Amino acid sequence: MNAPQSIHRVTHEIKRRKLQVLRVSDITPRMRRVTLHGPELTGFISLGTDDHVKLLFATTPEEQAALDNFVPGPSASDGPRPAMRDYTPRRYDAETGELDIDFVLHGDGPAATWAAQAEAGQFLYIAGPRGSMIVPDMFDSYLLIGDETALPAIARRLEELASNRRALVVVEIEDEAERQALVSKAQVEVIWLVRGEQDLLEVTRQLTLPEGDLYAWVATESTLSRKVRRVLLDEFKLDEAAVKAAGYWRIAGSEEE
Repeated sequence: MNAPQSIHRVTHEIKRRKLQVLRVSDITPRMRRVTLHGPELTGFISLGTDDHVKLLFATTPEEQAALDNFVPGPSASDGPRPAMRDYTPRRYDAETGELDIDFVLHGDGPAATWAAQAEAGQFLYIAGPRGSMIVPDMFDSYLLIGDETALPAIARRLEELASNRRALVVVEIEDEAERQALVSKAQVEVIWLVRGEQDLLEVTRQLTLPEGDLYAWVATESTLSRKVRRVLLDEFKLDEAAVKAAGYWRIAGSEEE
């Protein structure tokens, strides 16, 4: 049976997995890739390019004990719970049994702190994805806007596009060293913006969008994502059903990406 030719969501059974670090590599000075593996990875599903899994981090012995018996979702337990952060699965290879997670090393928070010291042989608990948003290949062109935290999802989307598609990508980065190679069969234009030198919202307003039916995807700081979405809807008059905007992190004191 063919997949429905419309944007739709599918749900997955939530399973907690204890995985082991296979290797660690630095993609850029501030982006570290951790490759996980282990028998519990069997049956892992990630159908959407912007899926997210929860990574679970214990910072005390009590949290580690809670983590060893942790079940995702509402819990009757009032005891200590490990910190949880959402991350996009960058790559899953069922044949090799490998899962890549890319971390922005921004210097604080349980995920970035863990990633900065991660090495082969260590363990990490993950849970999910809870579900996947499926965007069938039914659009002529794609507009992908985000910052470093959005790059795993952007890269996955580009890798899945056919050669007869067009994509315009706008990415805000810390500095020029944070540029990544983005691979795609599609015709892709990438605009890299250095944070503090150019304004993402103003650059969005000045874009010349690709022709044809367009799907737009935005993921950056929560408030900025909402503002970019309004520009796309109000100024470019895009179809609301074909615009998705997500807040991947919040400024000062909120959860990281």
